[in-house]
Amino acid sequence: MSHPSLGRPQRNATTAWSDVARRIRDTAPELAARALAVAIDRDPTLRTRYDETGLRERLRDAELLAERVAYAISVGDPSAAGEYADWTSPVYRLINLCEGVRAAIAGSMSPSIASEADASIDAAIAQYRWHRRIAGDARKRNALLQFIYKGG
Repeated sequence: MSHPSLGRPQRNATTAWSDVARRIRDTAPELAARALAVAIDRDPTLRTRYDETGLRERLRDAELLAERVAYAISVGDPSAAGEYADWTSPVYRLINLCEGVRAAIAGSMSPSIASEADASIDAAIAQYRWHRRIAGDARKRNALLQFIYKGG
């Protein structure tokens, strides 16, 4: 066991799914392009909210998300994608992009790979949804506190 102040030891990335993770990493640019297309189909306002540079940044975000899903598959722990979502949630709102990565992987990989990736993507989406409350997006306001703050 490692010393608590040094953190946990690195995860073993040489599991039975390592070749699947390599395939996802190798096709990450194509998966990211498909993921962004799916995200834009799901939310057409992405084209108006982002200029060309912003869309390229979202494309890069999709590549990084695919890489993290590949890592989660290679270590056999879907929470690794959830950790990535935890790190990026204050900055990004990537639920649509996660669904795009899910659709891109399902369209280009075998069903067994897609089902393994689904668990990682679900962990990331759950983390992003949990962090929506940071900005008050998904929180119902307390009527009493609102009355007090507004001065009745």
